[in-house]
Amino acid sequence: MSNEKVYPMTREGKEKLEQELDQLKSVKRKEVVERIKIARSFGDLSENSEYDSAKEEQAFVEGRIGTIETMIRNAKIIEASEMKKDEVSLGKTVTFIELPDGEEESYTIVGSAEADPFEGKISNDSPIAKSMIGKRVGDEVIVQTPAGEMNVKIVSIG
Repeated sequence: MSNEKVYPMTREGKEKLEQELDQLKSVKRKEVVERIKIARSFGDLSENSEYDSAKEEQAFVEGRIGTIETMIRNAKIIEASEMKKDEVSLGKTVTFIELPDGEEESYTIVGSAEADPFEGKISNDSPIAKSMIGKRVGDEVIVQTPAGEMNVKIVSIG
């Protein structure tokens, strides 16, 4: 029995990972191999910074390929039909007002594999998401963040 981590994600998130994997395998991997080949042609590898750099990039690319393959293999697609419509949950966008100053923010709660705060997607493991999952519109929630407590009121769930 496997104890590998399950990666909850939306269908869109899994498709994005599959595209990245395809790009890494079909394009990036070949580019790195070509860089290594060119760097080898420069001669002495012991003092060849181009070769070292290309080998480091190769290690990164191969590591990322392994990570993505694991995420895809252990993906659990979250279907909208599995969720209560009026509750904050994975795959939903939650809008809340920070109390007392009323600053409004919106985030889509996604699995850790597809989190991207710059795109407004936060991990279900983040302090904000953990505090809000299962809550409803109108609920006031205390979020424990590294910077301290933040009080919020949920305005909408979409």
